[in-house]
Amino acid sequence: MTSRDNNSKKVAPVLRISQLDTLELNKALEQLVWSQFTRCFHGFKPGLLARFEPEVKACLWLFLWRFTIYSKNATVGQTILNIQYKNDLSQMEKYQTLSKQQKLWYLICTVGGKWLEERCYDLFSHRPLESFQKTKYIINLVVGLLKLGDLLNFLIFLQKGKYATLTERILGIRSVFCKPQGVRQIGFEYMNRELLWHGFAEFFIFLLPLINMQKLKLRVSSWSLPIAGYTKNENSSVICHKECSQCGEWPTMPHTIGCSHVFCYYCVKSNYLLDMYFACPKCGTEMQDLQPLKYKIEMKEVSKQ
Repeated sequence: MTSRDNNSKKVAPVLRISQLDTLELNKALEQLVWSQFTRCFHGFKPGLLARFEPEVKACLWLFLWRFTIYSKNATVGQTILNIQYKNDLSQMEKYQTLSKQQKLWYLICTVGGKWLEERCYDLFSHRPLESFQKTKYIINLVVGLLKLGDLLNFLIFLQKGKYATLTERILGIRSVFCKPQGVRQIGFEYMNRELLWHGFAEFFIFLLPLINMQKLKLRVSSWSLPIAGYTKNENSSVICHKECSQCGEWPTMPHTIGCSHVFCYYCVKSNYLLDMYFACPKCGTEMQDLQPLKYKIEMKEVSKQ
């Protein structure tokens, strides 16, 4: 029944970007599997896998091939994107699964090719003998021709949209959709929100440096105080002279700025240097003239307590 269903499927062409995405997903999966595998040997002697690394990798890729291409006619990346391989050597328009020969040759070209390249590199790097120079030159020439073939195949792929890799073109296997793809529904709500938020952020970044935050804070604090009900009796005078209107502590070197409140010299001077329009935070009087408070008055107010 499954073979009949597969044969009755219609072939749907795959977008170029989807085929390239499958290649990237396959590479990411291989890196993830290898990193997880090497973590199992962290407690062992360093460099334990370095000697047999090509063979260990080949065994892992063989295990992945067994449960992807051999059993499902698709890699992990293709399965995620609803894609599978089709036997393109058959002239039928309907879907045809890969033959066993194509699957085995896919294993030899991918897993065997990677193993041979890594093993030859280790072999010639550790044995720089003159007898290997000719063999090394031949292998480098073959690898260079294969890389050139990959480049030409990629250029043809960009033009026609078939066979993303040279292995697929040689074996005659093509990527097709497992199920017909529907029309993509593109929503711009998220994009509009992001553009609106970035616009507001740039506006506030431009506007905030133009606002005198210190003066605005003093104005708001002065409005929140009960200025209208303020009475200048002795008790309030004692409180005003015992407490700095800026820091709330005992005034050090008390000074006035033109109102009945007292400030520490360093409090009022530092705020004036920061804001030339510094105003009293309690009554809102702008700084007119900085005058020291007479000690007789200060001692008299303290003695009244």
